[in-house]
Amino acid sequence: MARLKDYYVSDIAPALMKKFGYKNVMQIPKLDKVVINVGCGEAKENSKVVDAVINDLSAITGQRPIVCKAKKSVANFKLREGMPIGVKVTLRSDKMYEFIDRLFNVAFPRVRDFKGINPNSFDGRGNYSTGIKEQLIFPEIEFDKVDKVRGMDINFITTAKTDEEAKELLSMLGAPFAK
Repeated sequence: MARLKDYYVSDIAPALMKKFGYKNVMQIPKLDKVVINVGCGEAKENSKVVDAVINDLSAITGQRPIVCKAKKSVANFKLREGMPIGVKVTLRSDKMYEFIDRLFNVAFPRVRDFKGINPNSFDGRGNYSTGIKEQLIFPEIEFDKVDKVRGMDINFITTAKTDEEAKELLSMLGAPFAK
């Protein structure tokens, strides 16, 4: 099977250039990075939660995530500045394309009653965000070792200038947009 990155260079880039009428190959939008974020607010009571989330995200992405800490203290949430409240990973290059391939072709089809991802979740500048309700859709996660079902946010950051360009790029990469 050809890798997704090679497929981008050979098939996707020329098709985008032709469709949008770019004069220069540097104008062709490409995927810059993928950021995966897991918020774990219950980490303020139990510090083991962050370790579990780190292990899950490491297994899914193949890269060690970083812990995000609270920037401000909020008394209503019993939150102090510097407490761990989330975990994130930024994927680039080969790991990014490998993750996208697994997400679109393995994980999303395992979601029950999956009809496609929302085609309206673009930010107006060519970036796309989607969410997953449970980490169990990834085959790397063992069902027996999961302490709690957690969701995650996945952000696709592109060099596209408009949402239309970004949507075309992601759909050519295999994104299963809902009809």
